[in-house]
Amino acid sequence: MSNGIKALLIFCLAVAHACAPKEEIVFKGISNVEVQVGSTNNPELLAKAHFHNPNNVGMKLKEIHVDVLVDGKLSAEVRQKLQLKISPRSDFMVPLQATLSLKELGLLDTIRNLLGGKKYEVQYVGYVRVAMHGVTVKVPVKHREEMRIRL
Repeated sequence: MSNGIKALLIFCLAVAHACAPKEEIVFKGISNVEVQVGSTNNPELLAKAHFHNPNNVGMKLKEIHVDVLVDGKLSAEVRQKLQLKISPRSDFMVPLQATLSLKELGLLDTIRNLLGGKKYEVQYVGYVRVAMHGVTVKVPVKHREEMRIRL
C-alpha cells in the first residue's frame, strides 16, 4: 500500500473519531408510566425516557427503537423518527407512546387481570439513535419495573 493511501486512511479514521461523541449518552430511566385506553379501545402505554448528554457539543435525537415486553412477552414496539435537538451537558426527556397488544397473554386471562388490576413486569429494551456532526451512535435502553395495569 502506498504512503499516500496510508496517510489518507489515517486521516479519515482521525476525522471519524473526532466526530464521534467523546462520552456516551447516559440512559437515566423511565418515569410517568401510565396506561390509558386509546382511540382504538386498546390500552396505550405512555412514558417518558430520561437521558443525559455529558458531551460539550449538542446532538440530534434521530430515532427511537424500543420493544415493550409485558411479563417477558413482546407487547408493543416504539418506532419513532425524530429530529430533536439535544443541548450540550444537559438532561433531556423523550416521550414514548405505544399501543399494547395483550393478546400474547391470553384474552380471558388478560381481561380478568386488567379488571382486577394485576401487577405486570414491564421491560423496555432497545436503543435510541443520536447524531453528532453526521455520525450516528446507538444508545442502549434497558429498563424493568413492575406496574399495575388497570382499565
